[in-house]
Amino acid sequence: MGSIKVYKPTTPGRRSKASVLMSDDITKTKPEKKLTKSLKKKAGRSHGKITVRHRGGGAKRKYRVIDFKMDRFDQSAKVLSIEYDPNRNARIALIEFEDGEKRYIIAPDGLKVDDKVVFSKNKVDIKLGNRMPLEHIPVGVGVYNLEIEPGKGAKMVRSAGTLAVVQSIEGKYAQVKLPSGEIRLFKKEAMATVGQVSNPAYRLIRWGKAGRMRHKGIRPSVRGKAMNPREHAHGGGEGAQPIGLKHPKTKWGKPAMGVKTRKKGKPSDRLIIKRRK
Repeated sequence: MGSIKVYKPTTPGRRSKASVLMSDDITKTKPEKKLTKSLKKKAGRSHGKITVRHRGGGAKRKYRVIDFKMDRFDQSAKVLSIEYDPNRNARIALIEFEDGEKRYIIAPDGLKVDDKVVFSKNKVDIKLGNRMPLEHIPVGVGVYNLEIEPGKGAKMVRSAGTLAVVQSIEGKYAQVKLPSGEIRLFKKEAMATVGQVSNPAYRLIRWGKAGRMRHKGIRPSVRGKAMNPREHAHGGGEGAQPIGLKHPKTKWGKPAMGVKTRKKGKPSDRLIIKRRK
């Protein structure tokens, strides 16, 4: 789903923006009104204070209400359309159940209009978009929309082009290899959807110019080395020089770049068999 269009370098912006994602996989342009909400811009602020820097502006969006629990079991749903979602990099699919209820789900790569999908706690066909517990999914099959805790909805493997692979079922747990390379145990009752997340070409986009990032709501970022000493740990000095520290630091003096931020002794440590690369 989705393809990359390459342009001739007719302008400086086009020269570096050599690739743009095509929307040839999208079948409907306007979202389902009942499944949208207004989305207030936060501009990286919490209680008026900046908590995330370099955020602000951007194109106006409406939020699409995505069904991550997918809890209408053993009922076939028909795919009505494949749509663009400005709030995520994957495509979304509008599905309709036999009683007329419509929901949005994250679309798997290759899903087409008029296809049928089923969510079940029992074994169903290993078919694109079908959802079932890990214990019923054969070894070697790719999955996405993975639950961490059974019944709490999909939390992992949701971004464009990602895919996890079921490696084995042992006792209470299923062993799954995640897109990061991490191998982790999940409860075998945890639900997962068969397939790979749509829009795998997203990673090939070259944004090309600052203006396209501003449309996404991302503002300019200044290097610490370019600042004064009072503004950043890397600042100061005449001309260009190295940061002058044993390790790179954040603006507030904490170690940065490559530092492990995972809390030590987390309960889920025992479920991780192999760390990510």
